[in-house]
Amino acid sequence: MRLRHIEVFNAIMLTGSVSAAARLINITQPAVSRTLQHAEIQLGFSLFQRAKGRLTPTTEALALYPHIERLFAQLDEVQRLAANLRAGTDSGELRILTVLALSYEVLPRALKRFREKHPGVAVTVESLHSPQIMSALLLQEADVGFAFSPAVHPSLTQETLADSRMTCIAPKGMLSRALLRNGSVALHDLVKLPVVGLDSRDPVGTSLSQACRQAGVGFQAVVTVQTYHAALAMAHHGLGVALVDGCTAQSADRDKVDVLALEPLIPVPIRALRFAGRPDSVAVRNITRFMREAVEEMSSSA
Repeated sequence: MRLRHIEVFNAIMLTGSVSAAARLINITQPAVSRTLQHAEIQLGFSLFQRAKGRLTPTTEALALYPHIERLFAQLDEVQRLAANLRAGTDSGELRILTVLALSYEVLPRALKRFREKHPGVAVTVESLHSPQIMSALLLQEADVGFAFSPAVHPSLTQETLADSRMTCIAPKGMLSRALLRNGSVALHDLVKLPVVGLDSRDPVGTSLSQACRQAGVGFQAVVTVQTYHAALAMAHHGLGVALVDGCTAQSADRDKVDVLALEPLIPVPIRALRFAGRPDSVAVRNITRFMREAVEEMSSSA
C-alpha cells in the first residue's frame, strides 16, 4: 500500500463513508473512490463491503487497521519533532521535565535563582514519569529533564547532580523510642511493621527491592503506590512506614511523622537528562547548576 492508499483507508475507517472521508482529508469523493479501488486492486482483496451508502470493513481491513493506527501515531511524532526543531532556536523559552519528587522542593528553589538571573525567559514545567521524560526529550519536546533513572537511550546524555538517599518516614508512635534515639532504622527493623510499597518498576522501588533481597528481608505492603509523595501522604495519615528519597522527605510534616536515616545506605542519584544531538543553552546550563546547588543545600540542612 502506498501512503495515499493508507491515508484514504484510515479516513474511511474513521468516518465510515466515502463522502465523510473526502471531507476529512480535503479531497473529492471521486478521488477517494479511485484511490480505494486502486488500493484493493494492488492488495488483491477487498477492504470494505458496500451497502446502502455505508462501507463496512472486511476481516482483512480489520486485521490491517491496528498497524495503520501505529503508523499514523509515528507520523504524528514526526510532525511534532519537526515542529519542535523549528521552534528550537527560541532562546526565550526553557522547557523542563521532572519527576514529581523533585517538583515540590528542589525545582522551586532552583527556579527561584534562575528567575533572578533570567527574568525574561518563559519557563514551562511538566511532571512526568521517567520513561515519559526520556521519550519527550528524544522528540525534543523539552530542553532538559530531571529524574532518578539513568538514560537508557544512546541519544540521551546524563549528568549526575547529586546523590540523595532513601529515608524512612514513620507515623508518630509507630517506631520504638530506641530507634528514634538512634536516629536511623535498618531494613530488618521494619519487617513486622505496615509498609507503604513502591512500584517495583520504579527506579527507587527497584533499588529498595534489591536491598531487601540482599538483606534477606521482606515487607508486607499495606498499599503500593507509584509516586513517592503518595507514599509520604500515606505515612502522614498513619497507614504505614514510607521509604522515600531524601528530596521527598523534605516535605514531611514532622508533627505527624518521624524522619530517620535508612540503613544500609541506598543511594538515589539525581540526574539531568538532555538530548545528545543538541548543544546546551545558557539557560539549560544554569538551571542544571541551580538544581545541583538546591539538592546540596537541602542535603546539608537535613
